[in-house]
Amino acid sequence: MRNPSTIKRFCWQLVLVVGGLAGSATLHATEMMKIGIAQFGEAPQLVQAVNGFKAELAEQGYKGGVNVEYQEIQINFDTNLIPQMITKLSASQPKMILTVTTPVSQGAKRLLSKSSMPLFFSAVTDPVSAQLVPSWQKADAAITGASDLQDLDAVFAFIRKLLPKAKRLAIAYNPGEDNDLAQVRLSEQLVGKYGFQLVKLGIDNANDVPIRVGSLRGRADVLYAPASSLIQNSIPAVGATANQIQLPLVSSSSDAVENGFAVGSYEVSYDQVGRNTGKLALRYLKGEPVSALSPIKPATTDHFARINGKLLSRYGLSLPADYVNCDCIVE
Repeated sequence: MRNPSTIKRFCWQLVLVVGGLAGSATLHATEMMKIGIAQFGEAPQLVQAVNGFKAELAEQGYKGGVNVEYQEIQINFDTNLIPQMITKLSASQPKMILTVTTPVSQGAKRLLSKSSMPLFFSAVTDPVSAQLVPSWQKADAAITGASDLQDLDAVFAFIRKLLPKAKRLAIAYNPGEDNDLAQVRLSEQLVGKYGFQLVKLGIDNANDVPIRVGSLRGRADVLYAPASSLIQNSIPAVGATANQIQLPLVSSSSDAVENGFAVGSYEVSYDQVGRNTGKLALRYLKGEPVSALSPIKPATTDHFARINGKLLSRYGLSLPADYVNCDCIVE
């Protein structure tokens, strides 16, 4: 029989070992995973995309403040600050970086080209034209994500129903942003299908919005504001000027409708765009390489319409039959 004191010492050692292992397991279970978020600015749509990304991860157990630490930086749409933002985020060695919008995603890919840091983009209209990925069917080695590419065919069909007599459709865009140029090129291919003549309105400075939009007086019957960082961030000025010259505005954002700037909107759900990015990030966290994760386009079901009843009446327009019972009217 062993000495009782020896047995006692052994028991205490066992307790310490087991306790230590349990403490180690608890620490591992609550270990924080860092995720960087490179946000271009606090436009409502971009905020929704980030929130959708976080929500998708949270539903699968990756919760902010519990086991995920989000480091988010936004630069108020100042492209000169993109290198500083990306450098600061990557220096903290996160598990991945969420890059929001095309300029930010392009900057991140360029700055981290010699790094293996996984990048997941969101709210990028055409990642192929932006040279983020080689094709819609193939991701880059270290970057993939979800597009906010609106179904412009459906958008123009909506505008035609809303304004059946309109002939000249103007599109406002920033000629210095790839997202915007991609939408203009696609618009050129589609407007004829709905009997529109396209009027292109380039705006590269927010201060020029009133003058540029005002120049459409007598040159357009409807103005479309696409998912452009510059245009959407300037939507109060776009809408105010358009309404001043009696030009109906249709926006890619329902906020413009709800705030009385646009007569209608046909919008991609940016919450869903963010969730689509989150789905790809989750697959990466489960072990799939970024290169195997093809970028995601919004589905038709990811879109929704909004119509401003007061502006509809102001412009002498009738509610399209397809939207009589849509529960999409804002008064």
